[in-house]
Amino acid sequence: MPPSRPDPDDLPAIIQALPARSQALYRLAEQQWCRQQGLLLFAYGSLIWKPGFAAVEQGPAQVHGFHRALRLRSLVNRGNAAQPGLVLCLLPGGSCRGLFYRVSPAQSAAVLCELWAREMVVGSYQPRWLNCLSSSGPRRALSFTLERQSPGLVAPLTDAALLQIFKAAHGRYGSTLDYLQRTVQSLQAHGIQDRELERQLRLAAQEGLLG
Repeated sequence: MPPSRPDPDDLPAIIQALPARSQALYRLAEQQWCRQQGLLLFAYGSLIWKPGFAAVEQGPAQVHGFHRALRLRSLVNRGNAAQPGLVLCLLPGGSCRGLFYRVSPAQSAAVLCELWAREMVVGSYQPRWLNCLSSSGPRRALSFTLERQSPGLVAPLTDAALLQIFKAAHGRYGSTLDYLQRTVQSLQAHGIQDRELERQLRLAAQEGLLG
């Protein structure tokens, strides 16, 4: 459980606009942050193809104890109330290959605020500092995980249900299918294979859904 809500006057304005849970988790992440090296991040989805910040170091990395899954409901960004979409999350169990980023100490505080406003606007994720094996050795990096009891977690879907989402789920930033395709392409560009995401994309291609 997150700590009690912090004093909003003690938070940056961009964080004050977020739900109470997101504010509390931001304060917790700040308390656990070792700032000397800058902000260390583990990216597994859209942060790979659209980070939105400059990194002074980046490269392939892996975390153990969590795996990537297209299981988080999206009612705004990649779907809507009539047809909810899906975005990626990190769920407990297994392992995940992605990218490691290091942001310079001078830019880290601003990047953390902007990242929080992007990823924690609803407050579904559980941010965690994860042990991350990067090309430069083991590091402790921030990533956005999801607890299995989260109300935003979608149960495993049949292929037919996935196809319906791929056909009809569109939101503020585009479709669930576009999100999936960009992620798979970006992972492959970095030499990372995700068999389940690739299978889902082939499923969409077989139905003629890819342009």
